[in-house]
Amino acid sequence: MTDGAPGGPPLFRQTVRDEWIDYNGHLSEAYYVLVFGFATDALMDAAGLDAAYRERTGCSLYTVEAHVRYLHEVTRDSELTVRTTVLGVDGKKLRLLHEMFAGEPSGEPVATEELFTLHIDQAAGRSAPLPAPARAHLTALVAPAPEWAGRGIREV
Repeated sequence: MTDGAPGGPPLFRQTVRDEWIDYNGHLSEAYYVLVFGFATDALMDAAGLDAAYRERTGCSLYTVEAHVRYLHEVTRDSELTVRTTVLGVDGKKLRLLHEMFAGEPSGEPVATEELFTLHIDQAAGRSAPLPAPARAHLTALVAPAPEWAGRGIREV
């Protein structure tokens, strides 16, 4: 489910499923990424890059780089909310981040994901310009990056 304040960042909501719980009793790492993927799909749908667009044009967003931070354990039946922030849009490129919360999107997130994506023409096998309406929609969502964005893995 997707919602959010008009003009504000999109919110995606998902309940943790039993089969997503690992042997330690909390959300398995792959399912954090699955939920983030659902949030990306919701953003694409809202921007007009939905299934009908993909079928009609043969174009889609491809993730070419991702950085996930697992910050807190998530337990069975947790209600997750993912807040999506668009950090930048440039012709063929989109940089965004997701912040996952247990419950409402306030306080510290339980996980974050930063993505760099390219708009790809699948038939041509290369990047292609985003359509103007999608670019305009995504540009309207651009917001400043939090201080942690753009940082790599810390050395031990």
